[in-house]
Amino acid sequence: MHIAQGVMKTINVNKLISAGCKVKIWIADWFAFLNNKMDADLEKIQTVGRYLIEFLWSSEEITSRAHEYWPIVMDIAGRNKLSRIIRCCQAMGRRETHNLTPAQIFYPCMQWADIFFLKADICQLGMDQRKVNVLAREYCDDIKRKNKPIILSHHMLPGLKKGQEKMSKSDPSSAIFMEDEEADVIQKIDNAYCPPKVVDKNPCLEYINYIVFPWFNEFRVERSAENGGEKTFTSFDELVADYEKGDVQPADLQPALSKALNRILQPVRDHFKTDENAKALFERVKVWTFSSL
Repeated sequence: MHIAQGVMKTINVNKLISAGCKVKIWIADWFAFLNNKMDADLEKIQTVGRYLIEFLWSSEEITSRAHEYWPIVMDIAGRNKLSRIIRCCQAMGRRETHNLTPAQIFYPCMQWADIFFLKADICQLGMDQRKVNVLAREYCDDIKRKNKPIILSHHMLPGLKKGQEKMSKSDPSSAIFMEDEEADVIQKIDNAYCPPKVVDKNPCLEYINYIVFPWFNEFRVERSAENGGEKTFTSFDELVADYEKGDVQPADLQPALSKALNRILQPVRDHFKTDENAKALFERVKVWTFSSL
């Protein structure tokens, strides 16, 4: 699990709860199966799910109410052209020109159906899922449904390397993972793309804006006295202003970011070292390669 799933998702969910929403989180195990994750081995997928944290399994709920679920999927599949469905496959991390299997074509139809099957009022997903969510709203027009789901799409954290618009599990060096050790985080942030005085498409600043500030409500930079000394920023705009002027350099920013991320991740590391069940799950999961995730 990378930090956008493990931390940024938590931040977004807590915002929804504070606004009075009731949140359900589903582990999309059948979707991982359709997308050939973990070699399309459902037992492996569910083991990884238990390792992340046990929520609610979509496959179990679908099976228990199959008579409600599959007619929705079939109706969606029957009302749409293949080309339209294929355009939604980017939600799986697949390009439209990729050689898709029939199972992967079914993925958007099922994801679409989930919204109505789970009776979700608000769909809180990443921008990469927006096409499917928008089509779900259009489907409401087709079936004459008045109450359309609200689409609440969150920002996508970029990869740590130059030009990576989205972090990737297939490239471990492009993202911070929840199980990364302190030294791993420091090395990845030290090697991250972080040009001086450049804010646009700077992944380190993105991490600070979308993870560190929401978590701590501040960002502390430690500098030598001749370089301005220690400073605590209470807003991202304030940090950006100093960074653009060069008052904060990458050599100041990156160590401070690593320190903040490690503070966030330390309880996770402690959990997998002290909880015997979690430790056993980690031992099973870590033998599977990143290419299977």
